Amino acid sequence: MAKQQFRIRKILAWMFVCMWMAFIFYLSNQTAEASSELSLEVTVMIERMMHIIIPHIDFQESIFHHYIRKGAHFFTYFILGVLVMNALFISRKHVISSMLYSLVICVIYATTDEIHQLFIPGRSGEVIDVFIDSVGATVGILIYASCTVLIRQRIFKRYKQT
Repeated sequence: MAKQQFRIRKILAWMFVCMWMAFIFYLSNQTAEASSELSLEVTVMIERMMHIIIPHIDFQESIFHHYIRKGAHFFTYFILGVLVMNALFISRKHVISSMLYSLVICVIYATTDEIHQLFIPGRSGEVIDVFIDSVGATVGILIYASCTVLIRQRIFKRYKQT
């Protein structure tokens, strides 16, 4: 029974990785116009919320829009880093090797994602985006690993006390 549950957890973890990669591919497959329109909608929504919180704030929309686009890169690869780390950790149980392999997978995917964008009308592949993606993935991996180590320490401490 436990072996079957483990197998299901492993399959689900890798399914989430594949689904998130497909989502990233979907976003990257949009034309420059569609991608810009989507991020502009997010920018306007965030601007409206910020004006509610800080009514007198002044935004330079083009600069803010640029940061929203770059933040989206960071965030999507942050999530990918967490998901890949989770799948590898469930599969391998070694934190350090899972971290290394997770980072390699995320950087390779970020690189191929930017290469893919070279073939989409109006899009371009940017080295800076691979860097931002890699930083996002690294932060996600480090947070996952840190939480895993902390949880293990707490469990070990409780087990040792009994």
